[in-house]
Amino acid sequence: MLAGVIAASTFSVAAHAQTTSSPFKDLLPQAQLLGQSRLTVWGFKIYDAQLWAAPGFNPDRYASQPLALELAYLRAFDAVDIAERSLKEMRRSAMISDAQAQQWSREMRRVFPDVKVGDRILGVHQPGIGASFWVNGKAGGDILDAEFSKLFFGIWLSPKTSEPAMRTALVGGASF
Repeated sequence: MLAGVIAASTFSVAAHAQTTSSPFKDLLPQAQLLGQSRLTVWGFKIYDAQLWAAPGFNPDRYASQPLALELAYLRAFDAVDIAERSLKEMRRSAMISDAQAQQWSREMRRVFPDVKVGDRILGVHQPGIGASFWVNGKAGGDILDAEFSKLFFGIWLSPKTSEPAMRTALVGGASF
């Protein structure tokens, strides 16, 4: 899984949209925090996550709606490990060929750096287009592949997620 979350007190989507050239403000001008959660594995704090979306967000149709997921890392991870874990989690929702997995792994390693405690990654899901990522408030890159974006954000939002309690907490403010 992508490890990391952004604490609301130190980084907010609204502040991010005002200080960077991200498409976040254009895509989600009325975005609001839907929920947040912390991933802990075997007692180790991994990351905090926040989900942002426009009013009326339907988690059962997450792949067809713009959204932003902020991650603030509570541990250090190598980019290659982030990519490998992400692919493992993405494969919970769909069959991914080895060739596709290799391509997506290269793309993730291109946009995700090695992270240390306190690093933040903001991912913006753009339905039908792909995903854009910012690392510590700076553009990290885009992965312009709609299927990648759907499966990547499905790590947290798909009903097949490995962390259903986290999904529930993240979509907590969504109206069904």
